[in-house]
Amino acid sequence: MQEPKIRVGIMYEEEIAFQLNGIYTLQQNDKTYTGKQTVKYINGKIEFDGLRCKTEEFILKPENYENSSFELFDVTIGIKFHWERKENQCFKGSLHILIENEKLTAINVLKLEDYLASVISSEMKASSSMELLKAHAIISRSWLMAQVLKSEALQSSKQIYQTITESSEELIKWYDREDHNTFDVCADDHCQRYQGITRQSSNAVLRAIEATKGIVLTSDGKICDARFSKCCGGVSETFENVWEPETHKYLQAITDGKESSLKLDLKIESNAKNWILNSPDVFCNNNDKAILSQVLNDYDMETPDFFRWEVQYTQDELSDLIKRKTGKNLGQIQDLIPLERGLSGRIIRLKIVGDEKSFIIGKELEIRKVLSESHLYSSNFIVEKENIKNTIPSHFTFKGAGWGHGVGLCQIGAAVMGAKGYSHKEILLHYFKNAELEKRY
Repeated sequence: MQEPKIRVGIMYEEEIAFQLNGIYTLQQNDKTYTGKQTVKYINGKIEFDGLRCKTEEFILKPENYENSSFELFDVTIGIKFHWERKENQCFKGSLHILIENEKLTAINVLKLEDYLASVISSEMKASSSMELLKAHAIISRSWLMAQVLKSEALQSSKQIYQTITESSEELIKWYDREDHNTFDVCADDHCQRYQGITRQSSNAVLRAIEATKGIVLTSDGKICDARFSKCCGGVSETFENVWEPETHKYLQAITDGKESSLKLDLKIESNAKNWILNSPDVFCNNNDKAILSQVLNDYDMETPDFFRWEVQYTQDELSDLIKRKTGKNLGQIQDLIPLERGLSGRIIRLKIVGDEKSFIIGKELEIRKVLSESHLYSSNFIVEKENIKNTIPSHFTFKGAGWGHGVGLCQIGAAVMGAKGYSHKEILLHYFKNAELEKRY
C-alpha cells in the first residue's frame, strides 16, 4: 500500500482570500498563478481572475509540492467552542474549492504524513515527549485511515447515515460523519485539529512521524477508529455511548491509572456523584504546567479546570439557554435528571424538567451544546440546586469531570505517562485494549 493522499475541509465562506507562495496551476484553464488571490461565490458560480465557471471543483496545484505553500486568510478555529477565533493559516499541497449550499468550501489535498506533522503540532506542543509524539502519530494516522475507509463503505453501500432519533418528547443526536461528504475530515476539533504548517513542526515531531511511518492500530485485522480527547476525567467512555450504537472492543471504559480495570460502576448515580466530587489518583489528575503544556496550546491553557470543573447559572440564564438551544419553551427549569450514564459517568440521556413541559436530550455532545453557549466541558456532571421556591430553583451549579467525550486516548493522561517513562506502545495499549500495532505502508 502506498502513502494515501487526503482531503481536509478548511473553511466555508462566500468569499475566500488567499496567497500562493510559489507557482500554482489552475486545472480549469491551465494558467499559472502566484501571490494574493480572491475567489468568490456569485449566483451559483465560482468567480476567479475574471472567470465565472459553474464547476464541481476549482483546483490549484503547486508546481513544486515540497517548496510551495498557500495561505488562507481568516480561517475560523475552535468553531462554536469557548475560544473560537480567526487566524491566517498556511498549507502544503493543492487547494481545491467547490460550491456547497451557496458558499465556497476550501479543501487542502496533501500527503497523509504531511497532514500528521501538522495535526500533532496543532493538537499538542511540538516539544512533547518523544513517546507521546509517537503514540499520537499512530492514533492520528489510524483514526484518519479508519474515517476514509468508513466514508468509502458508506458511499458504496448508499446507506443514509442516520444520526438523529427525534420525537415531540425526545431528541437523541450524535455528531460524527454527517457533515463531511465532500472531504475526508475537517480541520477543526470536530475531527482532528489541523492548522497546516502554521504550527511549525519540530524535528522531534518529524522524527516521531518517520519512526512510526505507516504504523496503525488494528483489531481483528481492521484499522482501529482510534479516538482521543483532552481529558477523560479518570475513566474513559465507550464508543457506542457517544456515537452510533456500534461496539468496538478496543474502545472500552478503563480507569486512567496504573490499575486500568474499572472497579466502580459509574452508571449508578450515587457512584457517579462521589467520583465527580472527589479527586482520584489517575494519570490525568495532574497540574504540572510543564506536562500540561505538552498537550495544551496557548488557548487551551486558558482552561485551567479541565479535570474537575464548575459552572453556575441563574434560573433565567438556564431556562433562556435551553429555550434557545432546543427551540422548545419548557418554562422555568425545575430539574435536570440523568436517565442514563455511560461507564465513565458521562450522561447519555438527560431529562430536562420545566414547569410547563419536560424534554429528553442525548447523546453527550448534544447535552453539552444545549447546556452551554459553546460546549460544556463534558457531559460528566451533577447538578446542585439552590433557593428552591414552589419547585423552582433560583440557581444551578454544575460540577463536572473531564474535557471532551472521553473515548480512547486521554491526551493529558498520555502526556503524564510519557513523562513517567512509559513507551508509546505501553501508552497505546493502556488506552486501546485488544489492539495491536501493524505497519500498513
